[in-house]
Amino acid sequence: MANVTLPKSTLLVGVQFVCIGIIVLTGPIIVSMSWPLGLELAGVIIGLWAFQAMSIRNLHIFPEVHEKSVLVTHGPYHFIRHPMYTALLLCTLAMVVDEYSTIRLVVWVFLVIDLIVKLTYEETLLVQRFQEYTGYQRQTSRLIPYVF
Repeated sequence: MANVTLPKSTLLVGVQFVCIGIIVLTGPIIVSMSWPLGLELAGVIIGLWAFQAMSIRNLHIFPEVHEKSVLVTHGPYHFIRHPMYTALLLCTLAMVVDEYSTIRLVVWVFLVIDLIVKLTYEETLLVQRFQEYTGYQRQTSRLIPYVF
């Protein structure tokens, strides 16, 4: 049997989708409790805002930076470097809280870890691609404004 090695980005995206799938398939997608609904709505709004700011040509599931990509620093990217990940974490956290189980919480923690590894890898590639990215990193937080 041949030794098959998955590229790092394929593994990271695979783990991300498995975690999201488990959370989505083990409870309601739209939460019913009031404060988790607020989290979920915040995630949706941030995600839509990021999508609008980024444009479809810059949107990629994998962390590799395409040659035609441009550095986006407006909209939510003015405050955080990875608003799509923030949106995803807020929405999935709301789902976990609304229909809590230890398994769902553990899966969410794996999702957080996976996304941090993914964004760290992505930022390494962005520094290589965009000369101004290091300055942008100094001015913004990764996922939570003024915190992380």
